[in-house]
Amino acid sequence: MYRSLDPEAILQQTEQLHQRVSERFPGRGLANVSIEVVEVAREARKRAAEIASPNWWLRFGVGLLIFVFVLILFSAARAIRFNVDEIFDLAEFLAILDAGFNDIFLLGAALYFLIRLELRYKRVRALKALHELRSLAHVIDMHQLTKDPERLLRSDWESTPSSPQPTMSAFLLTRYLDYCSEMLSILGKIAALYVQDFDDEVALAAVNEIETLTTGLSRKIWQKIMILEEAKFGKTDFNEILDPP
Repeated sequence: MYRSLDPEAILQQTEQLHQRVSERFPGRGLANVSIEVVEVAREARKRAAEIASPNWWLRFGVGLLIFVFVLILFSAARAIRFNVDEIFDLAEFLAILDAGFNDIFLLGAALYFLIRLELRYKRVRALKALHELRSLAHVIDMHQLTKDPERLLRSDWESTPSSPQPTMSAFLLTRYLDYCSEMLSILGKIAALYVQDFDDEVALAAVNEIETLTTGLSRKIWQKIMILEEAKFGKTDFNEILDPP
């Protein structure tokens, strides 16, 4: 029961996160991003199930093509007539043998391609969905990029006309960063759905890359949160945190 991810539970958690973000930061861009996270969670629930299930129409078409190939090969083999009294020289025999091996190799390659056609089709769908998750992770990172606690807490901070102005308290900034971290974590779980029942090493490698990406981005966010927490519960002077004596 607890050995696999539940798409419904992930979607429910994502929808709840969207509600929390919308209630805490109404009208902000992060609330719109949370809507996109909900959408990709819903799409992943359907896409992952489709990728994991067999494509019977594709299998029927591939099976029909393989049957036609085998039928043609069998008909060609029956049409060949050898005259045992006819004498072949060695060069002619080797030429015929080489041509036969080439035909068999090409036929085998064609059959191998057809057999793996379903796997390739599913892989393309999975990689396309994973690429969307990777892009969304960078979008989330862009939203927290300028949310620097140094601008909020440092007493000697000097802004320029182009510097982002702090519009949130330390508490709201902590919640904002925490929501970003939660979204990144959920994206990693959504990515894992695509390979939970789809055994493909290429898709699995892409999922691992997304996990590494989201974990790295989340680690940067938590460094900011720890600075805020230390300034709140530890040192009273933020300058001492950045520039210890």
